[in-house]
Amino acid sequence: MNPAEFANIAQSEQQFWWYRGMNLVLFRLLDRLTKANRFERVLEAGCGTGYLAKLLGERYGWRMFPVDLGWEGLAFAKSMGVARLAQANIARLPFGDSAFDAVVSMDVIVHFPLGEERGAMRELVRVLKPGGLMVLRVSALDMLRSRHSEFAHERQRFTRRRLLQLVGAAGIAVERCTYANSVLMPIAVAKFRVWEPLTRAAPASGVTPVHPLMNRILFAALQFEASWLGSGRSFPVGQSLVLIGRKR
Repeated sequence: MNPAEFANIAQSEQQFWWYRGMNLVLFRLLDRLTKANRFERVLEAGCGTGYLAKLLGERYGWRMFPVDLGWEGLAFAKSMGVARLAQANIARLPFGDSAFDAVVSMDVIVHFPLGEERGAMRELVRVLKPGGLMVLRVSALDMLRSRHSEFAHERQRFTRRRLLQLVGAAGIAVERCTYANSVLMPIAVAKFRVWEPLTRAAPASGVTPVHPLMNRILFAALQFEASWLGSGRSFPVGQSLVLIGRKR
């Protein structure tokens, strides 16, 4: 990821509608699993600023092992007191086989060049115990590639079918795979496919503050999605894909 983006994320992720909303979506999906399963050692592969690792540890009592390739993000994590940080490439993890009860990776494999995501996925599965939980989120649909995508050095996006093929080939039995950030997709299409080309906007971070009222409105859309997905329903299309599976 573009190292410059870490500072933008650190400044915004506690209040910015997208981070708050997508974290809520994740929590609603995980809440149902944690009632019947106990996870002790959990890897976050590509932890960024470490804020999500902190939240997951506090919410579920997991012993988090956050790793990231970028020292810029790890510096923010260290300042928050996040423990057990490691700088590592998730395609070459410094852990033994079957070291973790669960692996979480949010919007990370999209930064690998096309084709290299397969090696990264095999490595994530290698460090996961048999029967262990895999939780992935990726950017969805090439038509939604934006100036923010370019700025963040996003190299690929996924369809549901391609994501299922990727994890299945690596040895993951899928329990849930759904699109998310769906309600706002018409706005995203208009912005990314009409407005940005018309204005010839340069690559720039999309993690920028918005008016507090707009922030609440946009968060409300994802709040609705969290309830919808948490009830077991899915979306047929969206800007992100969330997958939950188990190592065979």
